[in-house]
Amino acid sequence: MASEPLWRITPQDLDKLMATLEVERAKLSRCTLTAGSQLRVACNDAPTIHYGLQGSGWVFVNDEPPIQLTRHTLVIVPPGKFLVIAGSDHAFRSRRCLGSLHGDIFIPGSSHRCSVGEGEPSVAFVCGSFRAFYGAAVDLFASLTTPIIEKFDVHDQLDQIMNYAVSELAAEDVGGGPMSAALLKLVLLALLRRCLTSVNPWVERFSILSDPPIARAFAGMASRPSDQHTVQSLSHSVGLSRSAFMARFVVAFGESPISLLRRVRMRYAAELLAANALSIDQVALQAGYQSRSSFTRTFRRHYGSNPSGYRAEALRPSDANPAHLVSGSPTFGESTADEQ
Repeated sequence: MASEPLWRITPQDLDKLMATLEVERAKLSRCTLTAGSQLRVACNDAPTIHYGLQGSGWVFVNDEPPIQLTRHTLVIVPPGKFLVIAGSDHAFRSRRCLGSLHGDIFIPGSSHRCSVGEGEPSVAFVCGSFRAFYGAAVDLFASLTTPIIEKFDVHDQLDQIMNYAVSELAAEDVGGGPMSAALLKLVLLALLRRCLTSVNPWVERFSILSDPPIARAFAGMASRPSDQHTVQSLSHSVGLSRSAFMARFVVAFGESPISLLRRVRMRYAAELLAANALSIDQVALQAGYQSRSSFTRTFRRHYGSNPSGYRAEALRPSDANPAHLVSGSPTFGESTADEQ
């Protein structure tokens, strides 16, 4: 039986942190499997999300214990994991059986509907990939090494949200991509709320949540990147000494506060440039730079181009179109700057 986590982030700190959450590149498919069938999901450099809509199936991720995928079960698999999703059947509870399977590998989001097997589906679910960031710079799942498993219920309405997100992508209408990303953000926000109550072990695997004062300081810099943040002002805002703040920040994020602040500012500036609503001087001020030359030097080091060049490239239309399936049959369990 799961034990209560050793700590809890406060609702106030979690609320501030959730306000900085951004979701990008949501790619979603509605999948059905019959009993005894299986879907081999491509190893992805982004997290994958799986939400049970109807019936029951099994998710097998590398060497992890089998995960039962039932209605309203949410499973998020960290990047770099090869997985198989199977329709309910005794045979598929053995990883030995899965290891001998061959065939095509499904890329989440490459088609909006995917059906495997003939007859009545054993399980229906949404399968997808995405990117999620705090403050446009910190990958929400960077520290995650094992799957997140959380059970919701009908009152949470996540099944409706997931179906709506898939429909938006399938319609290929104007704004479908941003709309689906916004809907997926609702799902992740519902998951993060569970940090206040869930006893499942995934709660303690987010390093950013393991130290509430540090999470609060990060939320401040991420929500107000134009402020003149310093290590001294950030440590003072959360009631820590400078040295204690520095040490705990590096443990939580793997880099110094100023280094992370620079990345937050650059990601924010890149979004403003791509939106094409502000001049470059205005973007520099919004990103916390009083000097355009200092901003340009830092941006060039971070992105490899000047702000004007980045904006021109961001406004160029993209015609990328992923393939539905890629051939291959890997063995199951194989994971195929200047600051002012």
